[in-house]
Amino acid sequence: MKIYVRQDKSFIEDSQYGGNYLEKLYNTWYGRVLSKFILLPVFSSMATSKDRRRSSAKKITPFVEKYNINMSDFEDREYESFSDFFTRSIKPGKRPVDGEVNAVISPADSKVLCYDINDDLKFTVKGSVYTPDEITGNCTDVSSFAGGKALVFRLSMDDYHHYCFIDSGRVLSSNEIKGKLHTVSSISSKYKIYKENHRIVNVLDTDHFGKVIYIEVGALLVGRIKNNGALQFEKGQEKGYFEQGGSTIVLFFEKDKIKVDGDILEMSGNGIETKVKMGERIGVCEYV
Repeated sequence: MKIYVRQDKSFIEDSQYGGNYLEKLYNTWYGRVLSKFILLPVFSSMATSKDRRRSSAKKITPFVEKYNINMSDFEDREYESFSDFFTRSIKPGKRPVDGEVNAVISPADSKVLCYDINDDLKFTVKGSVYTPDEITGNCTDVSSFAGGKALVFRLSMDDYHHYCFIDSGRVLSSNEIKGKLHTVSSISSKYKIYKENHRIVNVLDTDHFGKVIYIEVGALLVGRIKNNGALQFEKGQEKGYFEQGGSTIVLFFEKDKIKVDGDILEMSGNGIETKVKMGERIGVCEYV
């Protein structure tokens, strides 16, 4: 799967962590039998327990080398385990927030796709048709999102897993929905993962983009979503982090509230994700 790197207008190949195991899990009969247990949160907790041991620290250097992670971006310290490394913190200034007042920023280091929500409140992600109601679990009124935008930010194992608020404002509500833990890679595309997976649905009242629905979606090997509990927030303020594994953030914008940058729209139209960093501009207010 190709990924567009907007900084130098190049394309890279996605490197799927544990790809061979995932292929067997989703594309073999015995994998589908085992998945009834493997996709439960208890399995992810058990599977990652060994990475909380001190001995797992030996995995860090090979992982950094394989995925070419720039460790100069992160705090310079000795990590006690692989899980400790996974939730590492960034150095000040390494994820600058776009200072344009009306700019919307990426909530995380991730790969993003943009989708149109039609007037019937439907949009299609990799062949699966969703409605905002399905993803939010009917916990909020989504009628104002007809004709709006859905942005899906996919975090893979090698990404920095902290995430931030995309504008200043306040939290109107937050609801946790229990569920499975499918992988968020394309291998699971035949499942409606954003409807089935464990997630936290936050409704935000933002200063420049109106009401925004901000959803953290857990995935295989992610048993915990750690939000900081802020009720008032500033643009770029850390909102929380994911513990070990891949994960996703989904944002819903109301109609005529956001103008997504052209390169992201072009790539999304071709089914190609765009690589973005936390704090990087991805669009502006629609009226600008």
